[in-house]
Amino acid sequence: MQTAYQIALATLNQAPKKWLISGVAGFIGSNLLETLLINNQQVVGLDNFATGYQKNLKEVRANIGDKKWSNFNFVEGDITQLEQCRAACNGVDYVLHQAALGSVPRSLLDPISSNATNVDGFLNMLTAAKDTGVKSFIYASSSSVYGDHPTLPKIEESIGHQLSPYAVSKFTNELYAQVFSRSYGFSTIGLRYFNVFGKRQDPEGAYAAVIPRWIGSLVGQKQITINGDGRQSRDFTYIDNVVQANILAATCTDVSARNNVYNVAVGEKTTLNELFLILKNILNSHQVKCENPALYQSAREGDIIHSHANINKAISLLGYSPTHNIIDGLMLTMPWYLPR
Repeated sequence: MQTAYQIALATLNQAPKKWLISGVAGFIGSNLLETLLINNQQVVGLDNFATGYQKNLKEVRANIGDKKWSNFNFVEGDITQLEQCRAACNGVDYVLHQAALGSVPRSLLDPISSNATNVDGFLNMLTAAKDTGVKSFIYASSSSVYGDHPTLPKIEESIGHQLSPYAVSKFTNELYAQVFSRSYGFSTIGLRYFNVFGKRQDPEGAYAAVIPRWIGSLVGQKQITINGDGRQSRDFTYIDNVVQANILAATCTDVSARNNVYNVAVGEKTTLNELFLILKNILNSHQVKCENPALYQSAREGDIIHSHANINKAISLLGYSPTHNIIDGLMLTMPWYLPR
C-alpha cells in the first residue's frame, strides 16, 4: 500500500506545479530543491547567501543533471525587500518559506537582525504570497517555541514562555499566519522542526548545529565540548523527514488540516551523551578512530533542556510517516562529511 507521501509525489509527477523556496541555498532549502527537481517540478529559488551557499546549489545540479536543473530559476534577493518577494511569488502555486537567521545564540547576541529577517522578512513573504494568489504557504517554525513548558512529549497546543529572541520570532510567525488565515482566508501551514540534520548542513562557524559541528570535530581529531551534563535530550530529525512534511503540507487538500502548526520530528529522544557515542561508533565503522573524551562546560543560555515531539497530529492530518530515525539518518549523512 502506498504512503500519503508516495501518492503525493506520484500526483506531482503527473501534474507538475510551480514552487518557490526561500532560503534555497541553505541546508534545508537545497534538499527541498533537489527532491522537487528530481520529481519534475518547476522551482523558483530565492536567497541572499547570508547563510546559504552557492556550493549547495552546485551540488544539487551535479546530483540531478542539467536536464532537470533547467526547471530551476534562481533569484538572488532578500526577503526583507517586499517587492523582491512579490516578484519571486508571481505565478507560483506553493511557497516553502525556509529563509531565516537561525540559531538561539545568534539571536541572543543580535536580536535586531534576527527580528528583521525572521519577522519582517516573514511578513513580507506572507504578504507577497497572499497578494499574488499563491495556493498554500508552508513555513518553517521551530521546536524552540515550546520554551519552558515542561510537558513531554511536546504537543502543538501547549507551549510555554519562549527563551530566546529566535524562539519569539518563530512564535510571531505562527501568530501572523493565524491572523492571515482569519482575516484574509489565506492558507498556511507551519512546521515546527526538531533538530534537523543531514547532508549539506554546515559544520563550520559559531552557529553550526550540534551534529555537523561534532562530526567535523571528530573527523578532525578535535575534542568535543558538551554544554551542560550531556543528559539534555533532542528529537533529532533526518532531512528526508522534513522534505516529506513540506511536500505533504503544500499538497494537502483536507480543509481541516490547513491553517495549523505541526511537529516535524521522529518522536524519539536522544541525549547528547548518547549522540556522542553514536557518532563515534559510526565513524569507527568508517575507519575514523575517535579517542578523545568529551569536555563538559556550563549549559548554554536560552537552550531547552529536553525536546521530544508528539507527532500524532502530523500523522493523522497530513499523512506524515517519518522514514528515518537518528541511526538511519546518520548512516546516510556521515559519508558527506568524510573526505572524498
